[in-house]
Amino acid sequence: MTDPALVEGLIRVLFVIIIITAAYIISTRNLLSLVSVYAIQSLALVFIALLIYLLEGGPVLIAIAAITFASKVLIIPYFIATIQEKIRIKRDIRFHFLSPTTSLVLSMALMLLVYIALANVMEGTAVRERLFFFGAVLGISLMLMGMMVTFSRKRALTKVLGFLSMENGVLLFGLFITELPFIIEFLIVIDLIILVLLTTILTVGLDSTLEDYHKRLHRFHLWEDEIS
Repeated sequence: MTDPALVEGLIRVLFVIIIITAAYIISTRNLLSLVSVYAIQSLALVFIALLIYLLEGGPVLIAIAAITFASKVLIIPYFIATIQEKIRIKRDIRFHFLSPTTSLVLSMALMLLVYIALANVMEGTAVRERLFFFGAVLGISLMLMGMMVTFSRKRALTKVLGFLSMENGVLLFGLFITELPFIIEFLIVIDLIILVLLTTILTVGLDSTLEDYHKRLHRFHLWEDEIS
């Protein structure tokens, strides 16, 4: 029989891992490790879904864990790493508006504001319900932190990883608050869109014109003319 106290303790440890990975994505300039950190964050969500399944039951949680593992831990990180190797960009040293330190401070402030805003919702509830409350707070905070990455970084790769982190926040919030069948359908659609966008955004860049498109495909060796 599963010990609920042990499961809840493991979920709290995974919460800490998600916070650490989100802070790393916000502050780091090294693009080489960002993909691995995103995969670790997604893997933490997989384990959270499985642990909630042990607490609550429901086969849809197993389906969510499987889809998240296949798309966000395996397929998408592998695809981004392959494109990154093609374009050979290792660092993102330029920030819009916010420095890494300012971004971290603002992230902590946002997390505190989200906690205060939702504090009265779960006041006086049981321990397990408080755990679900912290999951909802962290989910919203992760969405806001991912949005901050998207708007404050320069490289297309970092912006896409910020968007992917936002989606992880949506998933985390959905695991604890919203209806799971809707979430699983939402994730399937979003992941398919991401896979399509990554093939263009990460290879030719956000600033490409139609005239430059063909030249950049040749430059990154992603397109070769047919030899007649």
